Amino acid sequence: MLHVKGVTKTYQSGDKPALAGASLTVGAGEMVALLGPSGAGKSTLIRSINGLVQPEDGRVEVGGAVVTGAYGAGLRATRRHVAVIFQEFHLIDQLSVLTNVISGRFGRYPFWRAALGLWPAADVAEARRLLERVGLEGKALSLARELSGGQRQRVAIARAMMQEPRILLGDEPVASLDPVTGAAILQLLSDLTRERGLTTVLSLHDVALARQFCRRAVGIRSGRIVYDGPMEGVTDQVMTEIYAAT
Repeated sequence: MLHVKGVTKTYQSGDKPALAGASLTVGAGEMVALLGPSGAGKSTLIRSINGLVQPEDGRVEVGGAVVTGAYGAGLRATRRHVAVIFQEFHLIDQLSVLTNVISGRFGRYPFWRAALGLWPAADVAEARRLLERVGLEGKALSLARELSGGQRQRVAIARAMMQEPRILLGDEPVASLDPVTGAAILQLLSDLTRERGLTTVLSLHDVALARQFCRRAVGIRSGRIVYDGPMEGVTDQVMTEIYAAT
């Protein structure tokens, strides 16, 4: 479902590549943890998959569609199938929880419909069903700003599912949550990955949580993938190779 082939990206502000020939293949139903120190290239890899970053070399394919070099309508069509969950949630605080979830479909509406809030009844019903699935069925009419951090991330997950994605990306999705809440969010993502056959790639800073919920790990150091294999293979030696200071 997801193929990353030899992707290299160097930012103008950096003297070293953020990614250096990174290659990765992830199939449907897999939940993969990206491990590595700050600045290793995890976020750049995620943004390359979604087309937010265009590498100078290499290729990214999502479900057979080429992301690298795509722009305009073609890139927007591919992004509809790639949902991203962020550490900061990225909700619209002054809008209701229900509207925030429905916003996952904004890319499929004419501008006037989104501006006037004229949602198809089927989409409203789906948003309510997803809120029930993430445990927030009683919060539909609450404002997003009234929720706790864990609840806000559950809304973000429901919004992502409104896209009907094939690929789910998480850029440190539990970094701002306490360990118990973070574990609950990762359990939800694991369940949804299995239920929907998603291809899920999560950047995680908490290795213990990664071990608990992900069967496969990809270790990144200085823009290079230095480990790609089963989570049980992440030994102390591998951890040193991923995280040791350069």
